[in-house]
Amino acid sequence: MTTANWYVLRVKPHKERPVYRLLKAREVEVFFPSVKVNPVNPRAARERPFFPGYMFVRADLAEVGQNAFSWLPGVQGLVRFGEQPAMVPENLIHEIRRRLAEIKQAGGLALDGLEKGDRVRIVGGPFAGYEAIFDLRLPGQERVQVLLAFLSRYPQPIKLHPAHIEKIAKKKGNQ
Repeated sequence: MTTANWYVLRVKPHKERPVYRLLKAREVEVFFPSVKVNPVNPRAARERPFFPGYMFVRADLAEVGQNAFSWLPGVQGLVRFGEQPAMVPENLIHEIRRRLAEIKQAGGLALDGLEKGDRVRIVGGPFAGYEAIFDLRLPGQERVQVLLAFLSRYPQPIKLHPAHIEKIAKKKGNQ
C-alpha cells in the first residue's frame, strides 16, 4: 500500500508561480500559500508568497522517486533533514490554510490583526509620520479610515491606502 505525503519544495527566488503552474500541468498536488497585498505601485504583484522560496507538494516518493522534483526548472529540490526529505503533517497544511483564510478575511497582511481603536502609525502619503487610531475598513478593501488629531484636539476621519499604515505594538505593561 502506498500513501502520498506532503513535502516542502525549495524553489529559486521569484520562481514560485512558474513552478506552481508547471506542477499543476503535470497533475501534481501542490499547495502554494500566497496572500493578497495592496501595493502602492500599480505594477507590483498583488499576490505574494507566504513562504517565499517554498511550496508544498503531495507525492508518494516511493512511487515517483526522491529526485522527481530536483530537475524541474526553477526548483532546488525537496527540503531534507540529512538524507531524508522532510515530511509535513497534514494538520500543519490545514493550519496554514486556516491562517491564510483569516488573513484574507482581514483584508490582507496590512490589515491583519487590526481592530477598531488600535493605534497605528501612518507610514506613507501626506500624513506619514503621524500616529492615529484605526477606525474601519472601507468597502472594496482598498481603503481604510483612521482618526487623526491634526490641527485640533478632535480626531478627524482620514481615508488611506492600507499599505500606508502599520500597527503600533503595545508596550509591556500597557493594555
